[in-house]
Amino acid sequence: MKITDSLLRSFKVARTYRLNSEKVNCVDYSSNGEHAVSSSNDDCIVLYDIQEGKPSSTLYSKKYGVDLIRFTHGEAHTVIFSSNKLDDTIRYLSLTDNKFIRYFPGHTARVTALSMSPVDETFISSSLDKTIRIWDLRSPNCQGLTDPLGKPVCSFDPDGLVFAAGVESQAIKLYDIRAFDKGPFACFEARLNRVCDWTGLKFSNDGKLILICTNGGAVRILNAFSGLVLHTFSGYNNSKGISLEASFTPDSQFVMIGSEDGRVHVWSTESGMKVAVLDGKHPGSINTLQFNPRYMTFASACTNMSFWLPCIDDL
Repeated sequence: MKITDSLLRSFKVARTYRLNSEKVNCVDYSSNGEHAVSSSNDDCIVLYDIQEGKPSSTLYSKKYGVDLIRFTHGEAHTVIFSSNKLDDTIRYLSLTDNKFIRYFPGHTARVTALSMSPVDETFISSSLDKTIRIWDLRSPNCQGLTDPLGKPVCSFDPDGLVFAAGVESQAIKLYDIRAFDKGPFACFEARLNRVCDWTGLKFSNDGKLILICTNGGAVRILNAFSGLVLHTFSGYNNSKGISLEASFTPDSQFVMIGSEDGRVHVWSTESGMKVAVLDGKHPGSINTLQFNPRYMTFASACTNMSFWLPCIDDL
């Protein structure tokens, strides 16, 4: 099934779960699309079975808290996560027996991004300590460190060969993962003409676009090769300066973001036009939103977690 404007407009909330007492910080899908995992401010990690459409287990990280969370490469039973209590160590957890496999100490301030390589056991992390660290799941030791000269966010490209660093909310630097110590091979200025912080970077699945997420009322897409700003998307509510996560659809043709009034806004990456506004009836701000990489469904979360499906009868 092809993702079209009319298909996106037909999406409705199919299931809502109220398992969290505080806001959901992050949602991630496994690469096969069959599982989702969420982290929240009430120290809960919830695993969802997407085919069954329901939660399968809840784990707790009472001691460390849980902020950003990612499934590891090709796995739906292990995750890495950053903490929002005690320290800024990244932890590698087995979801099947709730045991830590490894710790990755090094960052000395809050971790702002975690990105898993799509091809191997490598992952990268950025932090308010103004460093980006490169890790291997098999070793607790940092494999490499780059100082991008400012507060960074980071993300791997879909081939796992390049990573992007958004630095000090004004420039994007591109690094070759095999030669990151030589510094960036490209740098693009991309500051928005409004006061806001960049809160995340994402590549589109075709590798041609980079999406800048912010805590302001706008997100932006750039050509990943030339750095040319293609579109700036705004017109959604974010008056409180919340970090709202935007996402590409898997076909790279649309960008979606939640808003503080519980609606989801969708734009075409080609035309830059808004194609849909979906009402998820979220009682709070939609902090995190992810489209499933394999199935025609997406997740949005405030304190509640909602899974959406297209309503074929509406087409």
